[in-house]
Amino acid sequence: MHTLILKLGATGDVVRTTPLLKHLAGEVSWVTAAKNVPLLDGLTRTLRSVSWEERARFCDRAYDLVINLEDTLDVAQFLPELKFRQLFGAYAVNRALTYTDDSRAWFDLSLISRFGKKVADRLKLENRQTYQAMIFAGLGLQFQGETYLVPEPAKTDLVGDVAIAPKAGHVWPMKNWAYYDGLKTALESRGLTVNALPERPSLLQHLGDVKNHRCLVSGDSLPMHLALAATTRCVTLFTCTSPWEIHPYGIQRQITSPLLAEFFFQRGMDERAIKAITLEEVLAAVLEQLR
Repeated sequence: MHTLILKLGATGDVVRTTPLLKHLAGEVSWVTAAKNVPLLDGLTRTLRSVSWEERARFCDRAYDLVINLEDTLDVAQFLPELKFRQLFGAYAVNRALTYTDDSRAWFDLSLISRFGKKVADRLKLENRQTYQAMIFAGLGLQFQGETYLVPEPAKTDLVGDVAIAPKAGHVWPMKNWAYYDGLKTALESRGLTVNALPERPSLLQHLGDVKNHRCLVSGDSLPMHLALAATTRCVTLFTCTSPWEIHPYGIQRQITSPLLAEFFFQRGMDERAIKAITLEEVLAAVLEQLR
């Protein structure tokens, strides 16, 4: 059995796709973004990975199954360069993106949904299945809480009780909760060591920083996925994205904004969205996680 996975980014999405490796028999090849290759190198004895820029290297064999989890035209247009028997996921017809029927549970909620973005966003808000459950079911598998696979983290000197990830990037400004500074002050007043996660040159260092703490507080972002991978307890704030797509693995406390439906999957900025979850609720959740 030869399987090819096309999952380039975002990095958190790559990490949450790794449970599939526990079920794919035979040799697995994975094309990803260059920065994500260190997270996949050596995960299993039968996995090989390359960057998107080196994708031609993986045209070296015929595949029994290709799993394309990207919804971009450039990745779909790579498929004709491959030899394969079965496809799961997105592909192109005359430069228009569509997807296989067995992958509809996931792609019906995506930017390339056959229903259009407005309906796709509504379906995404109504969905109560995790990402893994949808992908596994489409492949004829049953998700049973299989954990993420990540390599050993790099050793770092950032150690403490609570790590916070206050910046979620420019794409989702409403993930940037308003009260991280107040949370840090409140926790430090209780004698706890609180660190804001810094930018790191490598993802393995970032993973090490997360693992060096007893609890992580963040939005729905890469640090959250690294915490779930490192079995670091976490408190995750969902202000504009789905909490139901995330499997909590028994270590995550999810706090959902009371205004989630109003701001769901919006990429603009509204102060009401970042202030809807109170400092008191998050503080209580963090203290409970530490206990």
